[in-house]
Amino acid sequence: MQSMTSNVEARDVAPGLWIWRVRHHHWKPGSDWEPVVTSTFVESGGERLVLDPLAPPTDAVEVWKRLDERPTTAAVVLLPDHVRDVDQFVDRYHVRAFGPLFFFRDDIPRTELEPIRPDSVLPGGLVALYDGRGRAETPLWLPEQRVIVFGDGMTERNGTLRVWGSPSHEKRVLPALRVLLELPFEKVIVSHGEPVHDRAAFERALELPPFEG
Repeated sequence: MQSMTSNVEARDVAPGLWIWRVRHHHWKPGSDWEPVVTSTFVESGGERLVLDPLAPPTDAVEVWKRLDERPTTAAVVLLPDHVRDVDQFVDRYHVRAFGPLFFFRDDIPRTELEPIRPDSVLPGGLVALYDGRGRAETPLWLPEQRVIVFGDGMTERNGTLRVWGSPSHEKRVLPALRVLLELPFEKVIVSHGEPVHDRAAFERALELPPFEG
């Protein structure tokens, strides 16, 4: 199911898993990422989590209604520069929050986030993964839905899923991402560009040159 309200798109991905897409308020012309970004809601193991949440505008009533009908029990930040609106979700739903150990000094959440590292197991059985990029990002494995959610480790450009480039691409990133093929995932979700891709697109991305923003 897919719907649009107040320029916010909501899309079901799998049972207990849906996304919403909204324009990022810090985007500027010339940025190496697109203005519309993706946030994820998942139900797993009796928990309800929002991942890298960017708050919809107040007039996106249908999206907020959906969030409020199944109120989140935890909020998760996947990497330091995706702090975004985690405080707003913590305040609204009075929940625990998880995220990286370090942040940029001008973008520190008010909420004290419980640290996550690769192999951390979060509420609901979600598992933090290692992406090799050295950016403190922990993609998340959603075992009930067989989906991996990325922050900036992968991106879509011109219709193709790509690995986001870094200096350690050959040495660390590709080996780390190839390890993820051991998981029985069927889809991946990314923040930037077309958000949902299948396993075959992930496999192809490992053979392509990385995206250099």
